Amino acid sequence: MQFKRIEPPPNLCNLVECYWTVMSESKTPVLQKIIPDGFPEIIFHFGDSYRIKLAGRWELQGDSLLAGQITKYFFLENSGISDILGIKLKPTALTQIFGIIMSPLKNKVVALSDLGNKKLNSINHLVRECDNHLARINTINEQLTELSRSTLPSLTIEKAIDSIFSSHGMVSIASICELCDVSERQLERLFNKYIGLPPKFYSRIIRFSYIFQIAQDKKLSWSDLGMESGFYDQPHFIKNFKTFTGEDPSKYFFDEPNLSNFFLKKV
Repeated sequence: MQFKRIEPPPNLCNLVECYWTVMSESKTPVLQKIIPDGFPEIIFHFGDSYRIKLAGRWELQGDSLLAGQITKYFFLENSGISDILGIKLKPTALTQIFGIIMSPLKNKVVALSDLGNKKLNSINHLVRECDNHLARINTINEQLTELSRSTLPSLTIEKAIDSIFSSHGMVSIASICELCDVSERQLERLFNKYIGLPPKFYSRIIRFSYIFQIAQDKKLSWSDLGMESGFYDQPHFIKNFKTFTGEDPSKYFFDEPNLSNFFLKKV
């Protein structure tokens, strides 16, 4: 499979983390483990359908999907050729642009049509009129640029998210509340609406994803890797890693060319 990451234009960097594509002419099923990274996604399939095992059983996916925040790993498998375009969105973008409340989408990947969102349905229709990924991305950029003109971000939630990312998930909830001048209950409500996860758990995901950045940039022992990513004892580090990946970090293949490493290493 060929994985490719495409950066958004500068005017959309506050809404889009990246675009990504997966291409393969092979019809041989390949099992992919997907690991939480803290970003919701819109996904368009132009090849054969994928199967998903998210809630304990395998299901065949539709061709236009929205993925909310996930709290643990799940599995995907192609049923034929792969031709996928994904939009990895900034954490609050679905609420800002499309008015979607994120908490009901926790640990869910749903068909765009099931959401009944006119703006999303319009983008889906326009994207499917294009005959290549470049044209599709240009169309999405045009639509998001137009939609962003009539939306205002929540400065409080953006400040909270910025503090989590700038600290690699190692900031305390008390510090976030003080920075944003909100109570912990108010912060919980904002995260429920815009993210779909409690702020403490979301910080855990961002801290976990930082492990992949460190592992890519530095050659460290497992104990040093845990320390640098904010885990002050080895058992805590291993337990957290297993929660999100289902594997012991010493047995995880960081260099394997798969979707999880592609997303988490941001290459």
